Amino acid sequence: MQAIGAEPLKGVIESQHGGTATFLQSLRVSQSKNKDADWDGIVHVFELKNHPKAKRAYAWSSAIHGSSRSRLFAVLHMGRVTGPVEAVKAAAGAIRKYGAQGARA
Repeated sequence: MQAIGAEPLKGVIESQHGGTATFLQSLRVSQSKNKDADWDGIVHVFELKNHPKAKRAYAWSSAIHGSSRSRLFAVLHMGRVTGPVEAVKAAAGAIRKYGAQGARA
């Protein structure tokens, strides 16, 4: 699987959350002994303008088990999400709670 760059992730942030995202940097989030963050990959950090609540967002791609496709994630910097590690933990928690397909209305 090929890594997804910042530009497609910028589009995911803007389409899911609104505002205008500007790439700031990429950071590696490594696996830890804590099961909440059992993931190893690159998280892209974006400044977010024209959003009513968040000034920053985090985005990354992750392989879908059993597929050659990737799942794209975009998480806002707000509440308990104060950095890329917390963003990955929040996404993992949402998957555990709602499943891989997300919450159903």
